[in-house]
Amino acid sequence: MEVPELEKLIKIKDVSAKYSISARTLRYYEDMGLIKSSRDDDYAYRLYDEATIYKLEQILILRKLNVSIKDIQRIFNTAGSEVVLDVLSKKVESIDEDVSLLHELKEIILDFINLIKQANFEKESDVKLLYDKAKSIELQITETEYKGNTSPVNRLIEVTEKLDKKVPDIMVVKIPKFKAITTGYADFDYIFSCGIDKWQEEHKEMVQTIIFDCPDFLMGGNERRNWLHQWIWAINDDITEADTKPFKIIEFEGGLYASAVCIDNDEESGGKVHKKMEEWVKTTNFEHDTGRDSMGHMIYADDDIIKGLGYEQMQMYMPIKIKEGVK
Repeated sequence: MEVPELEKLIKIKDVSAKYSISARTLRYYEDMGLIKSSRDDDYAYRLYDEATIYKLEQILILRKLNVSIKDIQRIFNTAGSEVVLDVLSKKVESIDEDVSLLHELKEIILDFINLIKQANFEKESDVKLLYDKAKSIELQITETEYKGNTSPVNRLIEVTEKLDKKVPDIMVVKIPKFKAITTGYADFDYIFSCGIDKWQEEHKEMVQTIIFDCPDFLMGGNERRNWLHQWIWAINDDITEADTKPFKIIEFEGGLYASAVCIDNDEESGGKVHKKMEEWVKTTNFEHDTGRDSMGHMIYADDDIIKGLGYEQMQMYMPIKIKEGVK
């Protein structure tokens, strides 16, 4: 396809720099049908016109308001202001609910603080009162019948459960060692134009699936790697570099990872999920293993699944290790 008036189009790296947004996120917005780029056979990089830049600015504003990609799709696919007003009204309701729950949780915690302040630890009766209060929570959580006043405890459990639903479920996984081909550490322009995805499509007999139905991991993107990424695809053990040219082979070391799903696979959503994983790890006997790279893995590559959901899903992996001194 011929690109008209090439000099009037804006390069992807310039858009990325101007709006402090990664090329990966721009590509994701394009994959989800929110923006379009122009490209011809003689020019490898994506280019954007003024209309697309205006649309991108709208997307960035809506994402700052924490509007989901699925709702942004609804807004862009509907004429008039009804949908955007509906989306933002529901967002306000959600925020109001969060504020109300947090205020209620604050009051419950203050009640416990006041109870502790009033207690005289030299009096056996006061110590017993605090013990009974703690025991009531334990009994409620284990669903054992409790004869005392359960209403404050029940409400505490209800409030915290509602707030906890806003935090992604995090699990610890152990990924095995495996042989893989790699792009090497590079910028996104190279990674998505070097043809590694085409190679694996043409050599399916050499590729193995490690997790879910996709064998790929995108890793790196940290200061230690100069913010470059590496894309790897698992291959069978008997494959040599003579079979994988021009791509090299590495031995992926595997190991322990904290893992959570990122919905709306853009940079901002990924950053929020990664931060929650970091906070979660601090509450465990693990610690962030900064000597290894965090990774992302597309859970499903099936277009029908993506169309059905209205968004992509990425499983994020943060390398972890046992804290020193933990037995």
